[in-house]
Amino acid sequence: MPSPTNSVHHNTPGIHSNTQNSETQKDRKTVLENHGYYLGKTIGAGSYATVRFAFAFIAFKMAHSDVHGGDVAIKIVSKYTAPEDYLKKFLPREIEVVKGLKHSNLIRFLQAIETTHRVYIVMEYAENGSLLDVIRRDSYIDEARGRKWFRQLVDAIDYCHERGVVHRDIKCENLLMDREYNIKVSDFGFARGHLKNNNGHSILSETFCGSYAYASPEILKGIPYQPQYSDIWSMGVVLYAMVFGRLPFDDANYSLLLKFTDKRFQPVHDLTIGVEFGARMITIEGKQIKLQIWDTAGQEAFRSITRSYYRGAAGALLVYDITRRETFNHLTTWLDDARQHSNSNMVIMLIGNKSDLESRREVKKEEGEAFAREHGLVFMETSAKTAANVEEAFINTAKEIFEKIQEGVFDINNEANGIKIGPQHSPTNPSLPGAGGQGGSQGGGCC
Repeated sequence: MPSPTNSVHHNTPGIHSNTQNSETQKDRKTVLENHGYYLGKTIGAGSYATVRFAFAFIAFKMAHSDVHGGDVAIKIVSKYTAPEDYLKKFLPREIEVVKGLKHSNLIRFLQAIETTHRVYIVMEYAENGSLLDVIRRDSYIDEARGRKWFRQLVDAIDYCHERGVVHRDIKCENLLMDREYNIKVSDFGFARGHLKNNNGHSILSETFCGSYAYASPEILKGIPYQPQYSDIWSMGVVLYAMVFGRLPFDDANYSLLLKFTDKRFQPVHDLTIGVEFGARMITIEGKQIKLQIWDTAGQEAFRSITRSYYRGAAGALLVYDITRRETFNHLTTWLDDARQHSNSNMVIMLIGNKSDLESRREVKKEEGEAFAREHGLVFMETSAKTAANVEEAFINTAKEIFEKIQEGVFDINNEANGIKIGPQHSPTNPSLPGAGGQGGSQGGGCC
């Protein structure tokens, strides 16, 4: 199915206050310092629907805690850039759920702090990264470690289910490792409590959330499902990923994103686990621009989640597969969604991918051109495998966004437009900061 596979967010240059003001601000204690927390390095980040990383409205920072006598992790949620349903529904639910959970294989909740602009969730720090990091390092997990870690995962999720709590986003990225390399289940952003079955009737869920490759068939079909069974399905996917070092199912067609950001092509059947975000520096008219790109996939059942990515996006690539007629047929629906839920000035380019498979073509190039003309889109065919027109697709989209910035169409002082001003530069000389730091928590023109 087609998707606005890549939402493009611009970082552009910014102006810092004078040195005297900066020095005065350094003398003031932050909210976290007043609570005994001193921020350290960024250890990750995320966005809505997949813990997807130093670029959206969630940032994860390590901090030293006077209160707890050691290092902690702090999840920082920006109220400015987080979707409304996340702030009103999922975030309060997450805090309520984690407060009542205490298990050796669950990340321990310590404290929640709310300010006008942000919510801080303080939790146990797992210093050895995630299961995903271990799989990437070792290619796969040997039987001894796999048996130990899967048993720990089963124990933790069984503990949750016995207390009426479902996780609904179990995946390798959310299974962290402590100092002794024990599994710590984290990120209860889509969790729900009060689901313990006391009367013999199953309580079904109709919130279709989580990550595509780990989602149960019912979620992908968009039909009510038993969330406990869905967690068990996701655990099976995790076990497969440990044993084989790859996912059993296609997590979306990330090939364009990988080719543009990493200069590589990844076949669908051997998809790198967890790749959902990419960033790359480009030069336009002698000015440095950093593109932050999300691949949202094109699952029809996840359209409500995909809509949240349009918020704050400066541009989007609407991608269909020229070898699959049904992906072209759904373009109108996806385009309507993109325009309804995005800034009216968002640049949209129509991409027909897999142009290298001419013998399997089901959608003529002329059909793509006609659709683009009818809807006022820029059109191009690409091949992620051969790299044909991949650079041009992203860079031409970025150029159109840049032209709109120069013409004053985009208000660069409003980060809701998907544009963030970078440090030590004027708005007419863009230079973008790298991903990381507190950009995610401060709303760096994302999602």
